[in-house]
Formats: sequence, structure tokens, C-alpha cells
Amino acid sequence: MNNLQSQSLAHSFTDTPINKIYDVVIVGAGPIGLATAVGLRNRGIDNILVVDQTRAFRQVGQIVELLPNGLKALKNVDPNAYEAVQTARLTFVYSQQFDDEKTTEVIEPKLPKASLEWVYKNFQGQTVQSFSLSSDVWLKNYGEGRVPISWYDLQTALRQLLPEDQVKPNHRCIDVVDEPENECVRLDCISDTSVEANPYAFWADGQKNNDTQSQNSDRSPQPSITKSFRAKIIVAADGINSTVRRILYADSSNQAFAQPEYSGLTAIYCGEIPDIPNELRAHIEETFFAGSPIITVTNYELLSDSEAPPQNAVRAFNECPSMVLSNRRSIGYVMRVLVPLYSIQGKSGSDLLDLVLQELEKADFPDVLKELVQLSPPENMRQRPHYIHRAAISENIPPAWSGGRVVLIGDAAHGMPPFMGQGANQGFEDAMVVTTLITNIAKENNWDNKQAIASAFEKYERLRRPFMEYIQEATLTKSSLSSNQVWQEYYQKVYNRNFDQIIAELLA
Repeated sequence: MNNLQSQSLAHSFTDTPINKIYDVVIVGAGPIGLATAVGLRNRGIDNILVVDQTRAFRQVGQIVELLPNGLKALKNVDPNAYEAVQTARLTFVYSQQFDDEKTTEVIEPKLPKASLEWVYKNFQGQTVQSFSLSSDVWLKNYGEGRVPISWYDLQTALRQLLPEDQVKPNHRCIDVVDEPENECVRLDCISDTSVEANPYAFWADGQKNNDTQSQNSDRSPQPSITKSFRAKIIVAADGINSTVRRILYADSSNQAFAQPEYSGLTAIYCGEIPDIPNELRAHIEETFFAGSPIITVTNYELLSDSEAPPQNAVRAFNECPSMVLSNRRSIGYVMRVLVPLYSIQGKSGSDLLDLVLQELEKADFPDVLKELVQLSPPENMRQRPHYIHRAAISENIPPAWSGGRVVLIGDAAHGMPPFMGQGANQGFEDAMVVTTLITNIAKENNWDNKQAIASAFEKYERLRRPFMEYIQEATLTKSSLSSNQVWQEYYQKVYNRNFDQIIAELLA
């Protein structure tokens, strides 16, 4: 990867004094960026700063599932962060995400009983696989529990562990410039009220710029100012639409990988179907839910005839839509469909509903589920194309996750669809590894040693990339994990690793 080139900008910047050089500046005040900052402070590195483009921290975002590997990594980052997150889960924030008013209801959670499970079923309503929704069961099996928490509560719990002046909202990164003469890198930021909608990370109804969950949708006008910060190391945790990644890869052999690639998979969502005939509801609840609050239905028969199915059978299975049905306050669903991007761009309302019905018909879904979908109010339909930064690229050398003094973590390095719930959890693993390596740089006083910094980031990548290849492969082909044995192998490999041993390997 080419090093960042030293250059001057046409903008007039209000710079920090040249003698103010941070040890680390973190771009992105989401949970991963904040966890990294908390981990560095826990290790005695407090000359740090977190910047984020959001103009205000507001109650936005969906529910995040923190699973055993993510929680173990977070505990290694900082036990106080782990405890803060455990405490924060006691209140869930359910945001009416698609209401123009964006009203919020705060309620005490009804934690699931040990017997409640997320069940995977075939078209006949038979159980193929299930996992418990009880944190105690996860704790018993994997040495750590399961924490469902709103994205905002997670962000807030971590942000409150940092001094207020170390987290600066309304600072949108626009350039990263190497300054070898100052033995640092410069981060140029601007506050801007005309931020474009993020097309990669949020649910939308298909209309242009309908970025329904972005924290940048704050309508209060803000003054437009520019400012620069200097640091020995930049950690980019600015998400799948990472600005730092685009800058890092510009004019290099990695330029083709600067922006995320459409994964081929789109989720189409209907949060509530209010008027379901009693007979239809009873049929669905008896045949499919059978007491479970959430189920996944797909065509498992495609793999039922062979323990080692031929490649074309696996492909056909993965191309079959899967339907996640929830039955809490009302019945709603998320459809995962394999469609070209052009077929869903700009689609909303009845168009999305027609697309779901077409996919159900092609896949020969049960008539009772087709009838349910036909009742979906068009105004409740939303879509989300899923994007990916592939960790493995067979025909090329994979794009590096660092360049000079800059390192990518979380979704900025390896963003992917959320089907296995590993986005935030793998991000916490990145934070654990990167904070450990940066701490070692500080202990050896290697802030000015670019080779030592590069070697540390190469070690991060050597450790994390193979595992991310495995996680991404499982995510994109998760439907083929239909046998108990394959699922158990996945659980063991992801949840039961020895994190103390991982830390020891980093420091070896």
C-alpha cells in the first residue's frame, strides 16, 4: 500500500498548535471506536481524542447482540467497560425508527426465560436448529452470556467512561495527511450541515437520502468550521462507509476496494402487520412459532439428502430466501433475498411488497406465509442492501488494513452483513488487539518508530484476517450451516477461544 502523501489543502484550517500532538486520534465514536479509546485509557494512554461526524448523540440505532466472544474481548479491553455495558442492558430503548417524529419509548425489559429459543424451521414447520435466548444458557455453554442492547445505550455506556472533552462530535473527517517532518499524521475535519445520507448502513424506504437512523439528521443549524488534529497514530473506526479507508486507498493498488461492495443480499423488512385474521394468526402460531418469540423459516430440504451436498445444491440453498418472523407485540418479518442491486434501488412501499411476494413464490414458500405477507401495509415496508469489505479476495492480494500510522478496525476494515450477529463482536476483538499492540508501542516508546508501528499493524492483520475470512464465509453462507455438528463446530471456534492466549501471542 502506498504511504499517505504529504500535501496542503485548499481549505483554511484552524489548526491545533504544532506542539500538540496526540498519541492516538480515533475516527468514529461508535461502540468500537469508543471501546478502543476506553481500552487505551485503561492502559495509561490518555493523550487521545475521539472525533465523529455526528452533530449530536441521539437515541438512534437498532438492537445489538453482544455474544460471548465480543463480551470476552470487551472485558479484556477494560473490565469497567464490560460492567458498564452489563448495567446498560437493564433498560432497552425501542425507537420508532420509521416514524417521522422518531418518538422513543423507554421500558423495562422482559428478559427471556431459559426455555425461550430462536428456532430455525423448514417449510413444514419442523425444527431444524435452535439456540437459547437465555443469557444463563450461553454463560453455561461458553463461559460468557448474551447481551441484547440498543446501539445508543451501548454507545452511551462506553462514552460515559471517557472525559467529555476527549469525544468531539460534529467533526467530519475529510483528509488524512502524513507529516514526516513532524513525525505524525494530520487529520483534517469539518463541521458541515449538508452531510449526504449513508447508503450502506441503514434501513430506508427506498427514497433518495432517506437515511432514517443517521445521527447526522439533526436539523439544528451548526456553524461550518474546519480544524486539524495531529497524532502519532490514527485508528479508523468510522464504519463500512469509512472516509479514512477511501483516503488510505486513493491512488493506490487498493483503490478498487475503497468503497464497500454489494454482497448480493438484501433485507426487506415489515415491522408490523396489524390486521391479521384470527384464523391465519392461529395457524401461523401453531405451525411455526409454537411458543417461540422469533423463528427463521427457509428451505432446509435442499440439504437434507446428503451430509456433504454437491456445490450446486449448496448454492441453490443459499439463493433460497430466508424469512425471520418475530411475534412479540405484533407479527413482523425480515426477508433475506439474493437479488441484483438495481432491482431494489429506489424501491419502496408496494414495489418492495411485490418483490417479496415474487421471491416467496419462486422459492415455493408455504401458502400461509404468502398470505401473511400479502397483508403487509406498504407504508411499513423498508429495505436494506447489505455491503461487505471482503477479508479474502482470491484473485488479488487482500487490501491492507493499515498504511503508515493509520489502521482500520471494525467495519472500516471488514464490514459485512449482520446475519451471524458478529459485526460489533468482531469489532470489539479488533479493539482488544489494537489497544494491546498500541500499548506495547507506548511501553517501548516507539511513537516515532514508523517501522515498529508498521510491524504492530501487520501483526494485527496476520492475527485477525484469517479469522475474519472464516466469519465472513459463515455469514454469507450461514444457511448451509444446517447440521448440528457444523453449528457446534462454529460455536466452539467463535465463542470458546482462549482470549488470554490470544493476548499472549500478541505480546510474544
